[in-house]
Amino acid sequence: MSDSTDDKTTEEEKTSMADLLDSYAPDAGDAIQVGDKITGTIISIGRESIFVDTGRKIDGIVDTAELADEDGTLPYAVGDTVELYVVSLRGGEIKLSRAISGIGGLNMLQEAYDHAVPIEGKVIEVCKGGFNVEVMKRRAFCPISQIDTVYVEHPEDYVGQTFHFLLMDLEEGGKNIVISRRSLLEKEQLKARTAFYETLSVGDIHEARVSKLMPYGAFVELSPGVEGMVHISEMSWSRLGSPEEILHAGDTIRVKVIGIQQDAAKGEKKLSLSMKQVGSDPWESVTQRFKYGDKTTGKVTRCMDYGCFVEIEPGVEGLVHISEMSYKERVLKPQDLVSAGETISVMIKEIDTNQKRISLSMKDAEGDPWIDITGKYRVDQAIEGAIEKKEQFGYFITLEPGITGLLPKSRISRFHDPASLEKKQVGERIMVVIEEIDADQRRITLAPGDSRDEDDWRKFSTAKTESVSTLGEKLQQALNTKKKKK
Repeated sequence: MSDSTDDKTTEEEKTSMADLLDSYAPDAGDAIQVGDKITGTIISIGRESIFVDTGRKIDGIVDTAELADEDGTLPYAVGDTVELYVVSLRGGEIKLSRAISGIGGLNMLQEAYDHAVPIEGKVIEVCKGGFNVEVMKRRAFCPISQIDTVYVEHPEDYVGQTFHFLLMDLEEGGKNIVISRRSLLEKEQLKARTAFYETLSVGDIHEARVSKLMPYGAFVELSPGVEGMVHISEMSWSRLGSPEEILHAGDTIRVKVIGIQQDAAKGEKKLSLSMKQVGSDPWESVTQRFKYGDKTTGKVTRCMDYGCFVEIEPGVEGLVHISEMSYKERVLKPQDLVSAGETISVMIKEIDTNQKRISLSMKDAEGDPWIDITGKYRVDQAIEGAIEKKEQFGYFITLEPGITGLLPKSRISRFHDPASLEKKQVGERIMVVIEEIDADQRRITLAPGDSRDEDDWRKFSTAKTESVSTLGEKLQQALNTKKKKK
């Protein structure tokens, strides 16, 4: 009985010891190496050290001072997540750090070089081809192409700043040190880009930063290292001449992912983005805001031979046909009356949502001067006008903007002094008399200004002659009658 119990106890001790040893032994499938970047959760904060759950069987440790701000304040609490590098694996301990910094010997630099562990450096000055950087109390050189992932336009902006770098060359006992920040940034961006693509789908809406403008569109950054292109046609529902009309480099915008393609040549994904599709198509609800007969204002976007296009709201354009441009002028070219960019008043004539077309009228918005024409003018009214055009059959006379009458050639020839009228030039003013008004046909027939007086004189002269003639005849008849009686 006792032998059995002793054997059982010995077996349990062996199992417990095996479990204990296993808990400290690195898992082959879960092994970490110096230089690895890990994300861990803070499980304990001490005065000198902070313990981090690395997700392995061994916790990591980082100096408290390293995670503290410049004023000594620790911006972390138990449960917070931190990203750190493995800088040492000794004695069953995982030593973590943001980067190797401070004063260190050549061995520490060699270890950082061998295991690609970041080191901290401060940019001291701009030099030929790059920057002098202080790392661990040593001078290192960073080529200008390696200080960032973007083109460096103003190198002096980097002076005085502290960054993390990777050692690219370590020669001559530490006297020749070449470092790169770009390679570190690219590694971080690759990791972030991979994670971003895993969750990216067509239809997603993201905030993005405009990184570069081109004549055909804009490149924008959705996430570090993740760029897409917004074609100019996808920037706005309105027609744009160039991206600069609404965007500038550095602007933050909202975009919708409308296409994801694999770029085989670059081994990357190609993203097509849209700014305008973040919102709805204004044509889908245009009839809720506009209807036939509405008067509104709009901006002339372009002029064609047959009329001009007018944007009455962002993304909604209508056409003013040349025949709808003016009651008051004969428009031969739209450019004679309006120009691109000008704001004008228009009236809605027709809306076709299926074809996305709107017919507009400028002249109806301004008003038809022929309305109530008989209330403004009457037959026999004398009025002054300007000669608008001289034709073989007569003169067109402008009575007011939009109201033109015809002075026929026959009326001119009957005038007592036709030569004086024929000498008149286009633009000169002339007195006329209204002879006839046809509102339905939009016609007014005119006569020379003093022709009524002339006609009245002729009628008076004719009547007087007839009266004298009649009196003579009566006297002659009376004389004849008297002779017969004798």
